[in-house]
Amino acid sequence: MNRIEFIVATAIILFVAFCLGWFAHWMLHRFTRVSQADVNELERMSQELHEAEETRDQAITYLQQREAELTNQLAQTEAELSAAMEGLREARQEAEEMRAYAERMSST
Repeated sequence: MNRIEFIVATAIILFVAFCLGWFAHWMLHRFTRVSQADVNELERMSQELHEAEETRDQAITYLQQREAELTNQLAQTEAELSAAMEGLREARQEAEEMRAYAERMSST
């Protein structure tokens, strides 16, 4: 094999390698290409996800506020119940004292 044949053979091998690389790149690009409809769909989905996250955050904020209000109401109701129970206890004690006094007065 002389020098010219070696150069031609090397040029042919490099050209074939270039063609195979270009063809592989073209095939890869063709199969992985994203259409505009897909991009639009992804944008729409990302917008909906963003809106859903905002709605979720608003719902969480509302629920936290509502929970704080209900906890406050519960504390007030428990305080009122405690006061009412204390008043009832005092009224029963006073009624018992009145009965005892009335029995002492009727027995003498």
